[in-house]
Amino acid sequence: MLTVEDLTVRFHHRSGAATAVEGVSLTVGQGEIHGLVGESGAGKSTIGASIMGLLPAAGEIASGRLMLGETDLRALTASEAHQIRGKRISMIFQDPQTSLNPLMTIGDQLIETIQAHEEISTDAARARAIALLEEIGITDATRRIRAYPHQFSGGMRQRVVIALALCTNPELIVADEPTTALDVSVQAQVLKLLRSLARDRGVGFILITHDIGVIAQVADRVTVLRGGRIVEQGETRQVLTAPEAPYTQALMAAVPPLDHRLDRFHLPVVVGEETETAGAEAAREAEDWLREGIGSAAGPELELSGITVRFHGERQGFFGARESFTALDDVSLTVRPGTVMGLVGESGSGKSTLAKVVAALVQPSSGEMRLGGAQLPFMRTRHRHHPSRRLLQMVFQDPFSSLNARHRIATILGEPLWLYGLETDRTRRDRLVRSMLALVGLPPEAADRYPHQFSGGQRQRIAVARALLSRPGLLICDEPTSALDVSIQAQILNLLKDMQSRFGLTTLFISHDLAVVRQMSDDIAVLQGGKLVETGPSEPFFTRPAAGYSQDLLANTPRVRFDRSVA
Repeated sequence: MLTVEDLTVRFHHRSGAATAVEGVSLTVGQGEIHGLVGESGAGKSTIGASIMGLLPAAGEIASGRLMLGETDLRALTASEAHQIRGKRISMIFQDPQTSLNPLMTIGDQLIETIQAHEEISTDAARARAIALLEEIGITDATRRIRAYPHQFSGGMRQRVVIALALCTNPELIVADEPTTALDVSVQAQVLKLLRSLARDRGVGFILITHDIGVIAQVADRVTVLRGGRIVEQGETRQVLTAPEAPYTQALMAAVPPLDHRLDRFHLPVVVGEETETAGAEAAREAEDWLREGIGSAAGPELELSGITVRFHGERQGFFGARESFTALDDVSLTVRPGTVMGLVGESGSGKSTLAKVVAALVQPSSGEMRLGGAQLPFMRTRHRHHPSRRLLQMVFQDPFSSLNARHRIATILGEPLWLYGLETDRTRRDRLVRSMLALVGLPPEAADRYPHQFSGGQRQRIAVARALLSRPGLLICDEPTSALDVSIQAQILNLLKDMQSRFGLTTLFISHDLAVVRQMSDDIAVLQGGKLVETGPSEPFFTRPAAGYSQDLLANTPRVRFDRSVA
């Protein structure tokens, strides 16, 4: 179905050109799922963009063949490529929020896509769109089709993007991290859907992912990439159970286990290669400064009591009542001082909403919060200079969105120091910023660069540094590594472990990856549909979960196994 031969892609810049992909060859048969894995910058997404004809203006296919059946994709005119793209080849992008038009309803976007490639009435297109939404697991699709993207959770938006890719019954789908934003239960549904599409419709897939468990469960063949080149390629079972390349062996070692807890995450060290380490001397000033401000005692206890959040939707008619949705329903839990509370649950269960309530980004309908025994005001009454604004810091899922693209890193990291009056001397602030960069494993000279000049993992390190420069007592981590490959994930999570143990931070850690949660958490809380269904110490939860929903979450977690349980 698809043949890629000796593909080389270069990106041009002011000082020359950089090779992103070099000499890559692969095939995808009818009904086959071909996985692409490798660390950030390996060239996975560049290969997908080349096949789709979506390389940015600076990108150029320097050499190679791209054949879709008998069609030479490189020989197509712009008009011909437009007709094939969407009809014969579709793409599922990693970030659903940038793939959907915020000014159009979900239904309008699905109908528009269907009618762009078929002569079909609006009513017939709407009926097909509703059937697609139901197929991918969106309940009450007849009503939800009238909703806008912002009215869906991240996981549900990704389902809509998958429905858009399926609208025209394509021959090939390029799926670029299609399950990154999904919880394990929804991910299991999506993987089952991919396998059924491959088996029943004969759709070929290129599956780009950093989750090796996902590759193990659904991919027929796998290509391991590093630095734009193929390191290893073959049948999935063979490559993952008996990898020959040292880099593949290192990647497999970095996958966090679900069946036991580690003291630290294994870093993917390739035999015979030297690894760079940040200078301890450069980081010492920031570490001493943090100890001076945070102290040696454990962070404050966080108590939540009866937290309820209701969101109001559109009014039904001019005189009609507004629809309301309960995102959190009477949630009460306690995060013990100096410990990590793992917060898990499927997409839409209320995890991020709860974090935003604590961070004063969402106003609850009722409830009470205490931090270190003192009343913690809600959003509308927590003014800018309230002490909790400094004590409570958040690390978001997407560091690129949470870092100001127009400012240098020195300005971004220096902001908490002057905003909270922690350091008034400008020279001292600059030294602390550079020392903090060394503490999180980046060179001090990174302070002079902009966010877009860093990889995703490096940007997340900067986000952690910014949070620490407030001298926090409570750290909220909302899916801090979900978009990172296993090698970078291991580095970031080890960094968070180090910071938590060194400075005794109380941490609320949100993730849909239960293997990561097991390695990070002392306690765990499980949310379902906005309600707390189970809470307690972490280890007993993973060995003897009490709630049936918790048992389902564990059963659906992808592992490196080959029983094709999702087929």
